[in-house]
Amino acid sequence: MADCTNKLPCACTYSCEKRHKCCECVAYHRNMNQIPGCFFSTAGEKTYDRSVQAFIKDQNK
Repeated sequence: MADCTNKLPCACTYSCEKRHKCCECVAYHRNMNQIPGCFFSTAGEKTYDRSVQAFIKDQNK
């Protein structure tokens, strides 16, 4: 994968090797049929449930 760095602050509170590497993070979660934490609201992100169903529920609040 090409250099994947993001200069903007990372909204996800989970610390991992993909933090600040948005394209790697999105690809990883997509491969797992999940949504990255930064797509969720603050409350939704804190649940650590990255499922599509959790994302839809979070967005409908």
